[in-house]
Amino acid sequence: MTDNIEWTPDQLIAMSASYWQACTIHAAVKLDIFSLIGDECLREDQIAKRFEADARGTKMLVNALAAMGLLAVKNGLYSNTTFGKSFLVKQSPGFIGHIVLHHHHMVETWALLDKAVKIGMPVRKKPVGEEEDRESFLLGMFNMAMRIAPGLVPQIDLTGKRRLLDLGGGPGTYAIHFCMENPELEATVYDLPTTRSYAEKTIGRFGLSDRVVFAAGNYLTDDVRGSYDVAWLSHIIHSESPDASKKIIEKASSVLEPGGLILIHEFILNDTLDGPVFPALFSLNMLVNTERGQSYSEGEIIKMLKNTGFGHIKKLPFKGPNDSGIITGIKQ
Repeated sequence: MTDNIEWTPDQLIAMSASYWQACTIHAAVKLDIFSLIGDECLREDQIAKRFEADARGTKMLVNALAAMGLLAVKNGLYSNTTFGKSFLVKQSPGFIGHIVLHHHHMVETWALLDKAVKIGMPVRKKPVGEEEDRESFLLGMFNMAMRIAPGLVPQIDLTGKRRLLDLGGGPGTYAIHFCMENPELEATVYDLPTTRSYAEKTIGRFGLSDRVVFAAGNYLTDDVRGSYDVAWLSHIIHSESPDASKKIIEKASSVLEPGGLILIHEFILNDTLDGPVFPALFSLNMLVNTERGQSYSEGEIIKMLKNTGFGHIKKLPFKGPNDSGIITGIKQ
């Protein structure tokens, strides 16, 4: 895999400094500059006044954003681009700032990657699970799922399925889309109690409170109750060790009826573990942010399913952003 990548010194130096642009975007979203500008054309001092910031610092930031094409500037007046209005203004239905803030909250742990590699676990400087972090994570997952689910869900045949378990489903985005695509389907979103308000609010926004319900619990330590004919596990086993991931699959299997379908959606590595690039980098993201999480290969996921009693295991043709894929199995 890596033999096909040819680097030049200039490319490497540019990549090494690429976090400058990322941090500029993070700062602009955190300061809510795009929403503050809205539909107006403003001078930098007017922008600075709106969020009570230093005029000099604001001028540097908005000029950098203009250089990156995220703001437009004409005659000293700054305005939102079409892209900014669509995706970076909070009031826009397409707002993706939550996932940007989630990335921002991970910068500190990524900066300690060298230390994490040495000790084999995260090096934390602040408590995990603070409300601001939780909100950006859950709504960031909503941002990402809203960009994937509309294209993914129609590719999965759930004909004849009536009850879906969205295990670790966060705000319930996939459960919502599966139910919209399959009128006879009902779903349960199972996640931590702290997720309930976000999930129920999201489900309500889509008018599906009568078909999608939330169940609170910890899928590692608590029993999962109910009876289902399909289980959807999207981006949850990568947060856990191989043993814990197998346990999660066992929990899903325990509430699946015989012949029930399991769908595992993950960033999937090849079986030599050296690619694709995003799943390999995401494994490092798990190193700096979780105790034992990692990206898994297709072969590793298939083995977990086989060892849990699933058959007819296959990888679907679907390929999502960042090389996400879906592996399915049937409970024997």
